[in-house]
Amino acid sequence: MGLSIHYSGRFNESASLKDLIEEVKDVAEIYKWKYAIFEESFPADSLGKVDYDPENIYGILFSPPGCEPVYLSFLSNGRMSGPPFLQFWGRPNNKSEAAYLYMLSTKTQFAGATIHKLVIHLLRHLSQKYLLDFKLTDEGHYWETGDEQLLDETFAQYTSLIDGFATVLETLPPGAGENFTAYFERLMKLVEKRYKK
Repeated sequence: MGLSIHYSGRFNESASLKDLIEEVKDVAEIYKWKYAIFEESFPADSLGKVDYDPENIYGILFSPPGCEPVYLSFLSNGRMSGPPFLQFWGRPNNKSEAAYLYMLSTKTQFAGATIHKLVIHLLRHLSQKYLLDFKLTDEGHYWETGDEQLLDETFAQYTSLIDGFATVLETLPPGAGENFTAYFERLMKLVEKRYKK
């Protein structure tokens, strides 16, 4: 639970992976964000293929304070993915699970609106320079609108909802004989009631 961004895309064959890595590394170092570099060049003739090397990731990730990692990383076929996505969805049991391999998400809720905006601006810049078919859904609506007030309001709503749920968990234990499903449904009704106020 928490405000997140969801994104996907593929590497532009006419761009340089090393340049993307260097640019992201420079930004991370300026802001003192943690980062990790993976393989720095794709195997020959691997981009655009359906198949991919299940052992390697290419590109970089960075993590601003309070933010989950932002993956600017790819499989050998050039499609965006990351280590946890490869681990969980790299060998899917059915075709419907295979799509999750390329659906990246990053929670920014606990990083705050300022870092969220920085991440969005960086992704916009990088997507225009290095990526193709880039799609991003922003639960804060900043990607789509550029509206800082809407972003701040959305952050406040998410924070209120999370705080309300935490308060309910702390103050209302399960009733005698109440199973988890009934307990959870009761909690959600109370959170919804508080949230509507």
